[in-house]
Amino acid sequence: MLSLLIPFAIVEAGFFSFFGDIFTKVNIEEKTINSQNVSLLAVAVGSDFASRDALSEVNTVGGSALLPDVGPAGGLADVSEDDYDNGQISVYVVREGDSLVSIAKMFNVSVSTLLWANNMNKGDKLTIGQTLAVLPVSGVQHIVKKGDTVDGIAKRYKGDPDEIRSYNGLAGNTLAIDSVIIVPDGEIESAPPKTVRPATSKLKGAGGPTYDGYYQAPLAQYRKTQGLHGYNGIDFGAYVGAPIMAAASGDVILARQGGYNGGYGNYVVIKHGNGTQTLYAHMLSVAVSSGQHVVQGQVIGYLGNTGRSTGPHLHFEIRGARNPF
Repeated sequence: MLSLLIPFAIVEAGFFSFFGDIFTKVNIEEKTINSQNVSLLAVAVGSDFASRDALSEVNTVGGSALLPDVGPAGGLADVSEDDYDNGQISVYVVREGDSLVSIAKMFNVSVSTLLWANNMNKGDKLTIGQTLAVLPVSGVQHIVKKGDTVDGIAKRYKGDPDEIRSYNGLAGNTLAIDSVIIVPDGEIESAPPKTVRPATSKLKGAGGPTYDGYYQAPLAQYRKTQGLHGYNGIDFGAYVGAPIMAAASGDVILARQGGYNGGYGNYVVIKHGNGTQTLYAHMLSVAVSSGQHVVQGQVIGYLGNTGRSTGPHLHFEIRGARNPF
């Protein structure tokens, strides 16, 4: 059955057939195009894909910087500038006939983005009901030249070697000449003359409205160990096992326990009534589940050191608004 994808909700095609019947009965001679008779594109079945083709689906900015098109309904026609600014994380529930390729096309991201964010490998099969996180990923596309290595490319674009290997399905440090490598969250060096890059040069999503008093600190006691970085994120230091609290009331859309998860490790994402999302990463353990409603101050997990983390801390992001911390 055809489904219309809306963030965190799935509307069945049958919902619209009622209205389609009304309009066709008004004038039986007039052909009405609705969800029941519109031509559909065929979707590939299975999880096999060509990595080269998948990479070509990722959009480039200025020929190098990558930016996925993630709209409110997962389609290119729904993309707006605000979606780029808000960087909303989407959730998709696998249905019969889905493949990694078809889902990636639906969100206009690469297959590698789906694999990287969901701890999957190229040969993994999808299962009906499986929940996939679609993380908006930006980065740099690099064509391998003679002498290039993963470590060298990571250093050049200020990326992480392990993330490069995970995202591109690589092993070791050697690369095939002329192959295309994606550096998640990589940076392009400024053209000469070079200037000193500010500490927040990789910061994204720091704009947006200010909601004074809307968010409370996610920890009762903490020290700020790193200012704004990544996607509008702040790092809070505290002891391992410290209770992490919901910064505001809302619905849990992702609660991931176990795995690298695109560098976040164990993490939780909450969608709030003002349209924003908060993300809590590197947890020791998660204390809530997807679909659960939480209130401000409720314990949602415990501070840890999982994923891409150099020490125990909480990485806290606000997507769609300014981070007050």
